[in-house]
Amino acid sequence: MILLQTAFSLPTNTTTTTTLLSPCSPHRLNTLFFTHRRRQLVSPSRLSSSFSKRRFSLCVAASGSNVFTSPETSKSFDFASEEKIYKWWESQGYFKPSFEQGGGRPFVIPMPPPNVTGSLHMGHAMFVTLEDIMVRYNRMRGRPTLWLPGTDHAGIATQLVVEKMLASEGIKRVDLGRDEFTKRVWEWKEKYGGTITNQIKRLGASCDWSRERFTLDEQLSRAVIEAFVKLHEKGLIYQGSYMVNWSPNLQTAVSDLEVEYSEEPGFLYHIKYRVAGSPDFLTIATTRPETLFGDVAIAVHPEDDRYSKYVGETAIVPMTYGRHVPIISDKYVDKDFGTGVLKISPGHDHNDYLLARKLGLPILNVMNKDGTLNDVAGLFCGLDRFAVREKLWADLEETGLAVKKEPHTSRVPRSQRGGEVIEPLVSKQWFVHMDPLAEKALLAVEKKELTIIPERFEKIYNHWLTNIKDWCISRQLWWGHRIPVWYVVGKDCEEDYIVAKNAEEALEKAHEKYGKDVEIYQDPDVLDTWFSSSLWPFSTLGWPDVSAEDFKNFYPTSMLETGHDILFFWVARMVMMGIEFTGTVPFTHVYLHGLIRDSEDLNLSTERLTANKAFTNKLWNAGKFVLQSLPSLSDTSAWENLLAIKLDKEETLLSLPLPECWAVSKLHILIDFVTASYEKFFFGDVGRETYDFFWSDFADWYIEASKSRLYGSGGSSDSLVSQAVLLYVFENILKLLHPFMPFVTEDLWQALPYRKEALIVSPWPQNSLPRNVESIKRFENLQALTRAIRNVRAEYTVEPVKRISASVVGSAEVLGYISKEKEVLALLSRLDLNTVNFTNTPPGDANLSVHVVASEGLEAYLPLAAMVDISSEVQRISKRLSKMQTEYDALITRLNSPKFVEKAPEEVVRGVKEKAEEAEEKIKLTKARLDFLKSTSLVSQ
Repeated sequence: MILLQTAFSLPTNTTTTTTLLSPCSPHRLNTLFFTHRRRQLVSPSRLSSSFSKRRFSLCVAASGSNVFTSPETSKSFDFASEEKIYKWWESQGYFKPSFEQGGGRPFVIPMPPPNVTGSLHMGHAMFVTLEDIMVRYNRMRGRPTLWLPGTDHAGIATQLVVEKMLASEGIKRVDLGRDEFTKRVWEWKEKYGGTITNQIKRLGASCDWSRERFTLDEQLSRAVIEAFVKLHEKGLIYQGSYMVNWSPNLQTAVSDLEVEYSEEPGFLYHIKYRVAGSPDFLTIATTRPETLFGDVAIAVHPEDDRYSKYVGETAIVPMTYGRHVPIISDKYVDKDFGTGVLKISPGHDHNDYLLARKLGLPILNVMNKDGTLNDVAGLFCGLDRFAVREKLWADLEETGLAVKKEPHTSRVPRSQRGGEVIEPLVSKQWFVHMDPLAEKALLAVEKKELTIIPERFEKIYNHWLTNIKDWCISRQLWWGHRIPVWYVVGKDCEEDYIVAKNAEEALEKAHEKYGKDVEIYQDPDVLDTWFSSSLWPFSTLGWPDVSAEDFKNFYPTSMLETGHDILFFWVARMVMMGIEFTGTVPFTHVYLHGLIRDSEDLNLSTERLTANKAFTNKLWNAGKFVLQSLPSLSDTSAWENLLAIKLDKEETLLSLPLPECWAVSKLHILIDFVTASYEKFFFGDVGRETYDFFWSDFADWYIEASKSRLYGSGGSSDSLVSQAVLLYVFENILKLLHPFMPFVTEDLWQALPYRKEALIVSPWPQNSLPRNVESIKRFENLQALTRAIRNVRAEYTVEPVKRISASVVGSAEVLGYISKEKEVLALLSRLDLNTVNFTNTPPGDANLSVHVVASEGLEAYLPLAAMVDISSEVQRISKRLSKMQTEYDALITRLNSPKFVEKAPEEVVRGVKEKAEEAEEKIKLTKARLDFLKSTSLVSQ
């Protein structure tokens, strides 16, 4: 499968998710989706002194290795331990695919090879995290899982880096010569090329590093040569002089996909061309006057009456000593652009080039490879193209041929690597004929052999392949795969060349064709880096050397991951090459994800990073509570009884008390949802639902409820059940979170007693486990009652430590299960256990109580006098009401002022009105509350 980046947001339940730094590491990204509402951190209560004595030594899988820390001994997760954990995983062989369990078809992802020159950026962190999520999930599902890592030789980028390094030493590449320069690049690669690899490891990428590849490795290089030779044999590779994108600074051709267009301010130059043999002039408008030396025609639209009389005549190109060019007509000309007269410079414009080929016009090149003008430009020969633009315009003004220069915004092509303005230039290059390859790649999507997620991106894929151009694969560089073509000294390079796998084979072919007395030399160019990258998913698995049986074990790969910006650079080309050389698509899925920009665009904000660290602390503290709640390891009888409670069995579930049954049922529902979401690549849903379950259901509710068992009067059996549920739910939470948060979850897992295997290879939770929907509804009623009581406490500013009285009113059925959890309700709502009553009718002092409705058939009456000092509360609220009234009166005064209403901006007036309405509503509610307090005071007196 391929994971791609899209530069725009995708809707809910697509594969794009909010991207943040993972709670498990300040360096790693994850796709946990965090809602914007505020969450209150509820730390587990301090354990009683008697209970804290029940601490125990922990069973750690890597005992004695000092790899793991424990919540029992460490206040928080130690991020510095990540490297130790990672090395332990790798040393145990957990990153290698295992076929022992027979987990079905292998799950394989070839890593998009980052440039060997690269250092980690947020885009790398994005794809590494998402791929690692997929890999860890499938590994836990029992599938033989392989993540193939590697780096790309990055022809242009690496050569640039080394050239700059040499320049700092006063050395030029050409002074060294090709062999010595290439040697220097290899030395640089050995010294600095591992930076990105080490950074990816620090992110936690669970790749099989024993299979790490580099695109210039011997085996991959053989694959590149094999591919070139085979394509040439089929007539799909050819050499010719065609228009390419030329990078003057890099001194090489670059592909269309390596050119970025930007809207930039410039000028539109209006220049007069004399009609030969006539006093008339035609005025053309151009953004690049320096190319006029390469003009071969002047064109007008055939339906433009302004110029029809000139068609068939000739015009004199300015500053060329009287060179004549034909005046022609063609519908290609836009009558409304500029003056409607177009200069045709086919040697320096893609569209002009196509028009010239259609009409049989000559192609005149005026540019050297370094961006200076050649001798065709006469006196301007040797000057830089942009310097010529300025000097030429001055000369045109002096000769009276300059009409005007006006500001104009143009789409300027720039090199993605070097940043300089690209020059369209006709150059002899090597090309791949793409149409036959594209047809098969289009058919793969049509036949559903390749799935693109989200589906709508199929249209983009299909559009590009339908309109594909031949691929220029030669680059005028020294670093890269040398083109396997040799020429015979003294022969025509375009006609007499030899394609071979090596120099020995080339010489042998030359002897056969031309006799023994010949000399050969290799084409100096190298292949486009993307040519080797397009072979990556199958060359890394051994093609063309590996046996068919071994190749079948892993191919086609399940998935490929990369950014949408290289959808066509890499993905589509891999599809074409994979089908061409192996007969099948190289992967089954293409996955698209969002680009990381900043907090004002998509998905990255420091506030969310802070929230994730809080989530890690919450998880760590929950682990501490669970561990300290468990029996001592020396209590073998307790552990035998605890482990005998099989919470994945329906009969056990149905026998549990309400809070325990609710927690386990919710967990089982979560497991099904999360597993289905992982399978659909809905990682945002996975993160959001797991986050909510852990933080809200488990930490905020069940952990707090369990304290009534652990510290209450229910006895050892209640305590044992609660311990079993705490352990069962927590260990499954760790499993669900592990693909997102591998380090902290493994650390916590290793602290759990009686866990035999590492979390990274532990089995994924089973699906379709039992759940009790009725218990979920009943506990939700208990939650609603608790929230209602908590709201009243907050409204009346009841001190947190104060225990209050309550009369719970409801039907017999509801009171039946609520009353059984009296201790839980009292603990969660901070009620006085001795003054909590359950009744089916309102209490006698109902008019002196705050009445709350939790749900249908469940209410509560909270005696006001037991919560607050009524007289003091009346004074406090009266003061607050007075302040509120003053603020409200000020707002009304402003609104009643014609000067304010007429002169203030509309949005300001609207904002004051909204504040006034809000203040009026608050005053109304506060008065009602004050009246209630006063009436209660009178009744009590």
